[in-house]
Amino acid sequence: AEVPRLGSICFHPSLLPRHRGGSAINWAIIEGDRETGVSVFWVDAGIDTGPVLAQRPIPIGDDDSAGSLYYGRIVPAGVGLVLDSVDLIAQGKAPRVVQDERLATYEPLCRDAHARIDWSRPAACVHDLVRGCDPQPGAYAVRGASQLRLFDSHRVDTPTAAAAGTIVVCDAHGLIIAAGDGAVRFGKARVEGTREKSAAAEAAAALGLRVGERFDI
Repeated sequence: AEVPRLGSICFHPSLLPRHRGGSAINWAIIEGDRETGVSVFWVDAGIDTGPVLAQRPIPIGDDDSAGSLYYGRIVPAGVGLVLDSVDLIAQGKAPRVVQDERLATYEPLCRDAHARIDWSRPAACVHDLVRGCDPQPGAYAVRGASQLRLFDSHRVDTPTAAAAGTIVVCDAHGLIIAAGDGAVRFGKARVEGTREKSAAAEAAAALGLRVGERFDI
């Protein structure tokens, strides 16, 4: 079998060694990071553990979702970084910077097991979870036997005295739902078992939900 003479490189959508694993973009947002980035590293026997060849930082905006961050900034930056890395290899100038294991984190694939919304948590944490799971797997709220996937998350500055999980507003601008210390607005939603997102108020109405009703904690 042929073996690459100069070794193999791999692209990863985080600033390694932070957020190793297959859902790096999701977890950077879910964990409230203000910055992520792209890395090109030399492949070794581990998962995203090889020496780093090049990196480029990328800011995470307050309302970025995993989708907007990936398509809007990660992909363009990643393409450029890979091309620059190939040039460095061709010139014989490609570095091999050993990753600092003291700074390393690894998270599993972001799945439904991580995506249920706990409304008792601070509004910032709810906001980060929803946008980190947008578009996949889709963070979800539970009310009895029904599930509602929520998307297009935005923090709401207006304080609310409503209990966590209570629908405070349901109108053309979306659903505003109380969290542990504030509220979050969601512009889009999808009823579990359906394929398409719709306006959040429409999706809520399809489940018979209205202002004052409360999702399960």
